[in-house]
Amino acid sequence: METFNTTRSNFTRASFEVNQTIFWQMLSDDQCEEIFMTVQELLERTGVEILNEEAREIFEKAGCWVDGTRVRIPSPLTEWAARTAPSRVTLCDRNGKRALRVETTYSYFGPGQGNSFVLDPHTGERRKPVKDDVAATAVVCDALKNIDFVLSNGYPTDVKEAAADLHVFEALVANTTKPIIQYIPSVKHAQAILDMAVAVAGSLRELQKNPFFVYLIDADGTLVHSDETLAKVIFAAKNGIPFIYHTKLVLGETAPVTPAGTLVVALADVLVGVLLSQLVRQGTPVIAGGIFTVRDEENNMLPWGAPEVSLVGTGMSNLLRYLRIPSFGFAGASDSKISDAQMGLEEAFSMLHMGLSGTNLIQGCGLLESGLTGSLVMLVIGDEIIGMIRKIIKGIEVNEERLARGVIDAVQPGGTYLGEEHTLKYFRKEFWWPTLMNRNRIKDWTEAGSKSLGQRATEKTQSILQTHQPEKLSDDVLAKLREIIEKAEAAL
Repeated sequence: METFNTTRSNFTRASFEVNQTIFWQMLSDDQCEEIFMTVQELLERTGVEILNEEAREIFEKAGCWVDGTRVRIPSPLTEWAARTAPSRVTLCDRNGKRALRVETTYSYFGPGQGNSFVLDPHTGERRKPVKDDVAATAVVCDALKNIDFVLSNGYPTDVKEAAADLHVFEALVANTTKPIIQYIPSVKHAQAILDMAVAVAGSLRELQKNPFFVYLIDADGTLVHSDETLAKVIFAAKNGIPFIYHTKLVLGETAPVTPAGTLVVALADVLVGVLLSQLVRQGTPVIAGGIFTVRDEENNMLPWGAPEVSLVGTGMSNLLRYLRIPSFGFAGASDSKISDAQMGLEEAFSMLHMGLSGTNLIQGCGLLESGLTGSLVMLVIGDEIIGMIRKIIKGIEVNEERLARGVIDAVQPGGTYLGEEHTLKYFRKEFWWPTLMNRNRIKDWTEAGSKSLGQRATEKTQSILQTHQPEKLSDDVLAKLREIIEKAEAAL
């Protein structure tokens, strides 16, 4: 029987458009342009409060108008900053291997940070975090396939408070090879963490060539930039270390109540950090972004599972993509207090939306109780959700072999494809296979203990903590890290 020729090597379609992956664009290019033009007008006419003297001098020398602490930025300078900042930032693992391409619409996921409590992965107790919890977070992240970078998931309360961030960095870098996002409360902390990173990398030059960590700097929001915040930006730029400059805004309080107005304030805020870094050292790798929410007036809470978090967050990512600036966003958190249906719903929806928008670095996975509590079990569930999301975002590959013309013709109507070589070849490649979700028949599920998703995730988390062995640092490097921390503790 004659069948279709599956090679079709002599056939080429002109102007054949391909959707290689699914991409969700919240704002059109025209809308992005309108917002950016509004931002330029805002920075030029209203200006921003710059409370750092060195930053004001840098801005004035570049042509900005300085009146006391108020700095107004000419539109051409804002455009220059957006064009000059690198459109891609590469982050490496601890061994110098290139790991994350922070560019275009590549998306990477990681846990949250800043939470005051953790859920003990063994007892379920809600308690204050200790240094071992940070190390445990690194171990779990190191083992999970779909978690791409690490953050602290809480600040240890069993160490000197002034040096808590240094202990966080030590616990993370010693227990995973994955890239690290490290919050810095001051320039002194930034210097100590840089010293620790240099001890791991071997030299500042090697660290600059293959950065395995990125500073996280919180903008103050509301168009005010504090002395310490801008000092950290200047420090990162002078040392050529990648940093994230992001803002946190509450619609109707620290920003206009409308999402569009909030995006104007947010973009204006982060562009100040972008501009300053490029004036200090042109080409400084910078990633921008924001975290957005509303106030639940009934409970006086800032919810992290609200749809506005994703709505404005994806809009911000679209704006940064329009300007070709790498983006940082927030997703994977829940307002639930336990591992339940609400947690799964809020975690999955937010990560799907931010992933579809092409946000580059997405943090927040594993946070419960509106960001107050970190849960490794939720992080493990999030890893499974991210796997599903990546399968969806990957889209449908269309080529001659996958169209299966000849196979369909050979099987004929009413036939089965089970025994076909084509099926055997693509069976594993084309399907997503769960590692945590349960697809068993009810008899098998019952015999296995009738365990819920939360119970299975708890068991998997405990198994990782008991059995996973991350690649360790040498004793010499660990000794150097402890020495740096001891000196910094005395100074701080």
